[in-house]
Amino acid sequence: MSHAAAAKPATARKSSALSGTARVPGDKSISHRSFMFGGLASGETRITGLLVGEDVMRTGTAMKAMGAHIEKRGTEWVIRGTGNGALLQPEGPLDFGNAGTGSRLTMGLVGTYDMETTFIGDASLSGRPMGRVLEPLRQMGVQVLKATPGDRMPITLRGPKHAAPITYRVPMASAQVKSAVLLAGLNTPGITTVIEPVMTRDHTEKMLRGFGANLSVETDERGVRHIFIEGQGKLTGQTIAVPGDPSSAGFPLVAALIVPGSDITIENVLMNPTRTGLLLTLQEMGGQIDILNPRNAGGEDVADLRVRYSELKGVTVPPERAPSMIDEYPVLAVAASFAEGETLMQGLEELRVKESDRLAAVANGLKLNGVDCTEGEASLAVRGKPGGKGLGSNDRNAAVQTHLDHRIAMSFLVMGLATEKPVTIDDAAMIATSFPEFMGLMTGLGAEIG
Repeated sequence: MSHAAAAKPATARKSSALSGTARVPGDKSISHRSFMFGGLASGETRITGLLVGEDVMRTGTAMKAMGAHIEKRGTEWVIRGTGNGALLQPEGPLDFGNAGTGSRLTMGLVGTYDMETTFIGDASLSGRPMGRVLEPLRQMGVQVLKATPGDRMPITLRGPKHAAPITYRVPMASAQVKSAVLLAGLNTPGITTVIEPVMTRDHTEKMLRGFGANLSVETDERGVRHIFIEGQGKLTGQTIAVPGDPSSAGFPLVAALIVPGSDITIENVLMNPTRTGLLLTLQEMGGQIDILNPRNAGGEDVADLRVRYSELKGVTVPPERAPSMIDEYPVLAVAASFAEGETLMQGLEELRVKESDRLAAVANGLKLNGVDCTEGEASLAVRGKPGGKGLGSNDRNAAVQTHLDHRIAMSFLVMGLATEKPVTIDDAAMIATSFPEFMGLMTGLGAEIG
């Protein structure tokens, strides 16, 4: 999306009880991978429930530029893929806008092809480090012909005639790095191995297996995962029903917990254990969240969530939980602002390299709205005020700086629904990257946002 457009400030005000049933958009991680793997597989892939947000559409456009045929028919997306190993060199740069997942995974996917590919993005994405993905790709024989200093976009890759399989130990908990190496292994002869000391979201492994890749996982006695993928195999088109995104569900979920009298149900939420850290933490804080109708859909656990207003208490969130809720810390910090006592979040270094320096952005937004908090190098301590007494700001010029970050924008709009005074953000336009229906869904439940 073009962020040259005028900013659209938005304000949230103290709301009466939220009620009703909502369905959040499809999971972003699975949506990205559905377009990628469908675009690569032989035959036809059909997808329902896809997240039609700008980030995911960028991935779809990139796959089309490399030979995949993608069209929307009614509520379904139909893809005719190129076949594994048969992607074409794109005629121009692949523009990923704000999409960190789409760009990093696609670098892995195309890096080992004997062709030249250029990646560009918006100002936010161009500031994000790509070295963590480029390092293993270089080991496989990929040349980085051009890059902005610090391995940032624009980046031009040149693939080798024949890529070399590697064994790569992921140095940080990152599903994007793990996935990029596995995808590079798809077009590499032999076995590519990824060693993952801390388990992260495992959608890539599950979905690649579903498409027919020869992929296996072994976990040793210390809990370290070894993932093996055999290159140059055949992938076959699949039918995919994308479940609701747990990161997006976090916004109405926290809203219902902090707005007195609320009682809502969020349907069809992905419950993959690598993604439920926020849910677990909110339950530990005393949140009344009932898991209804648990079921399996397309190899993933799914359930409906009934959420009621709760008097929350502060907790310590262990650092090892971070990989299962890395995108949810901003909205957890909002919940903590209304809890009795202190909530301490640790192991947050990854938040420094998200769409913005998310840790600083959250701390600054909280302080601007009267929340007592302490920002550490990789931690955040929030001391809450039950009932939101004194929180928010009547100064319309005191807007939270979102730094083009959709999750910062949505988190602080949720906060304003339960504070004594309103909460204003400087720009709501980028919410469309991950949750285009956010405003409509929240106001439909009774939220005062505008």
